[in-house]
Amino acid sequence: MKVIGIVGLPGSGKSEAASVAEELGVPVVTMGDVIRRECEARGLDPATHHGEVAQALREEGGPAAIADASLPVIEDALGESEVVLVDGIRSDAEVERFEEAFGDDFLLVNVHAPFEVRRERVGERGRDASKEEGGEGLRERDERELGFGMGAAIEAADLTIENTDTLESFHEKVRDLLTGETA
Repeated sequence: MKVIGIVGLPGSGKSEAASVAEELGVPVVTMGDVIRRECEARGLDPATHHGEVAQALREEGGPAAIADASLPVIEDALGESEVVLVDGIRSDAEVERFEEAFGDDFLLVNVHAPFEVRRERVGERGRDASKEEGGEGLRERDERELGFGMGAAIEAADLTIENTDTLESFHEKVRDLLTGETA
């Protein structure tokens, strides 16, 4: 059994890592799904209220609230697979919760790309709207994520995958990680 947690700033490639896992048949538990479901339960649009609801969940249930809500989904997936990828770890409290739950079977992987590379990527996805445009820019998203404790989570990573080369190269690194080869 292995639970691989993915951490990284917006645009670093976390979703791409998850897509490789899905291609390999590795179950992916996306922590953001917990937040999206809660947005909908509160009658809010996840596209505009995701960060606000994420913060509210942590205030209401503690800093590991989203990890706690993800644990049953991860445990169910482990019933059917030896490896599960957890996409979207945002804080050191979440890392600690997964370490408590899975011990040495938990591996934390930082997906890293420099700011300029990430800005280009999120711009291509149309997700780097400035505050003037009614959205949240990449710097603001970074600050929000780091405010949750993501910097400490990144520092706690067992390994880092650099995502600065081609998409194919990154996919190969993730495949190697998921299949037990060196990343």
